[in-house]
Amino acid sequence: IAPHAIGKWIFEMTNRVVLIEHNQHLLDTRVHAWLKRNDFVIDVRRPCIGDAIAPIDADVHATVLFGGPHNVYETDKHPFLLEEYRWIETCLDHQVPILGICQGAQQIAHHLGAWSGPTESVRYEFGHYEIHPSDQAVAEGFLQQSLRVTQAHFHTFDLPSGAVHLARSDGFENQAFRFGTNTYGFQFHAEQRESEFRNWQNAKWAMFDKPGAQSRAEQNDYLAQCNDAQDTWFNGFLDDFLGPKPMGTKKGDAE
Repeated sequence: IAPHAIGKWIFEMTNRVVLIEHNQHLLDTRVHAWLKRNDFVIDVRRPCIGDAIAPIDADVHATVLFGGPHNVYETDKHPFLLEEYRWIETCLDHQVPILGICQGAQQIAHHLGAWSGPTESVRYEFGHYEIHPSDQAVAEGFLQQSLRVTQAHFHTFDLPSGAVHLARSDGFENQAFRFGTNTYGFQFHAEQRESEFRNWQNAKWAMFDKPGAQSRAEQNDYLAQCNDAQDTWFNGFLDDFLGPKPMGTKKGDAE
């Protein structure tokens, strides 16, 4: 291997972030943009369409489990979830940072022994809703004040034993939690950029007629108000969650 190639290989092998997606189309979120901007290697896996998750190795810096339409407890109906639960357990064992978003957060909670599913009243959040920080969230610097964020769900979860409650909304008590030092679950979708949310508004599954959902006009108004603040907060969270870039070269140094 040429010397310049060795440097590039070392960089790539120490900067891999595994993204577990649950959609038929590839996502384009704030997570993807942050990773590209900071020169991380993006390893997308979609077990829901047959992808295998690569074995854990020293090159795995973190993992993110995104949202999706699957009930997290229906492993008989969706056997691919079993592989994802094995992945969560492996990452927990190896202290790999984990971020679960919506379905991903529910999966982490379920794996840790907590209940997950629809509420008795079957309330929905579809649009942009305020989340409110817990006292611990303020103390940790996770979230200093209420923030309006993107939502699209009617399932929720109980707080896993030993987890730290970080945020709630008026409709759902558990909007964010931390387990250990580097595992987070978010019920909300701060990762979604405006273009992706517009796709949700036009999707067949759009939940405009459900109890608690906002109208399209309300969503548009709130999006204009909260998009920049949501972007700033979430990118700041990623800065802290993923931490300093692992040892390697800066982009271009090994090219």
